[in-house]
Formats: sequence, structure tokens, C-alpha cells
Amino acid sequence: MSWLVAGLAAAYLLGSIPTGVWIGKWLFKKDPREGGSGAMGATNMFRQFGAKAGIPVILVDVAKGSAAVLFAVWCWNMGAVRNAVGATGTAAMLYQLSAALLAVAGHVFPIFAGFRGGKGVATGAGALIIIAPLAALWSALGFMIVLGFTGIVSASSMVAALILPVAVALGAQSRPPSIPLLAFSTVLALFVLFTHRANIKRIFQGEEKRFEKLRFLARLVNKKNTR
Repeated sequence: MSWLVAGLAAAYLLGSIPTGVWIGKWLFKKDPREGGSGAMGATNMFRQFGAKAGIPVILVDVAKGSAAVLFAVWCWNMGAVRNAVGATGTAAMLYQLSAALLAVAGHVFPIFAGFRGGKGVATGAGALIIIAPLAALWSALGFMIVLGFTGIVSASSMVAALILPVAVALGAQSRPPSIPLLAFSTVLALFVLFTHRANIKRIFQGEEKRFEKLRFLARLVNKKNTR
């Protein structure tokens, strides 16, 4: 059981690494939570400091989720854990999903940054790349399509989160669908909507910031229509 506890504790601590806060303070002498949307994630880093801050943040935040799950898998695969718990597929999946959820919770409520973090999208995506890569691919495709037309990262993130349980339910990851994975993806989608509640309000009010440079699909369609 000590290995199981260590894996879950490590997942939360990895998720709690406040990448945006550290980069903001080290390189720009500013806490990103003091401006923009008030979050420490990649979108707010892009908004305030540009790509040189946003790209490293999103890469590390994705890596946090992946590392949390990989370490949990390693803990599970330790012989003592298998003997104590039983290496059933369902039990192993539940353990990995628990680690993923704790990593996301750590990003949103980081112990290293006063429990004020980001929205959890990148960290959740990193975890899902390991647990459910095919379903994650469909979510990523939805994210890119919405982003390409709207340039709104928050809307793209929410659509990607909503696509995930649908993709799992339709058997994108396994046939028949994994019930634990379906339950997790549904909870994660609702959690992403919750963390984006302020963004939803700004979207309906027409106040959410767009990144015009990212609207590559909209420009492509407009270019074809003007020919």
C-alpha cells in the first residue's frame, strides 16, 4: 500500500508544480495571476508574455500529467503492489485515473502556489495521452478545429473536454468502452467547464480574448471564398 500512496501523492505534487508562476517570476518579475485571466496556465502566459513564456509552460504542464500517470504505472507494477492489490485491468485503470485526477487537482489547487492555479486542461491532456491516446487524439482534433476558426483557447479547451467522453463512449479507445474511463472523462469534462465558468460568461458577453494569429482555418476559408 505504501507504493500506492506514494504514486498518488506524487501525482498531486507533480500537478502542483506552478510552472507559470515560476517562469513569470523568474523571467518577467511578475506573477501571471496578477493579470489577464488570473490563471497561471499557458493561455494567460501567452496573453501577458508571449510565446517565449507560453510554449514552455504548456510543454511542462502537459509533461506533468504524463509523468504523474507514468509514475503511477511504475508504482503499480512494483511486485509488492501487485501482490497486495491484485493486478486486474479495472483496478489498474482506476489507479491510473486516480493519479490523473490528482495531477489535475494539483494544477488547479497547487500546494506550492497558495492553492491558486490554472484550469487543468494541459495537465489533464498530458495524463490522457498516456491513459487513452486515441480518445485524446479526437479531443485534440476538436481543439484545433475550434481554435482554428475562433482563436479562442478557452472555447477550444471546453469543446475538447466535451469530446472526450463522447469519444470514449463511441469506442475510440476500447470496445466495449471502459466504464471507469468513461466516468473519469465525464467528470473531467464537467470539471473543465467548472474551471472555465468565468470564460463562459465572457464568451456570451463577447468579451473573451481571441488570438487572431491562431485562426488559421478561418483565414483559409475566407481566402477560398474571396477567389
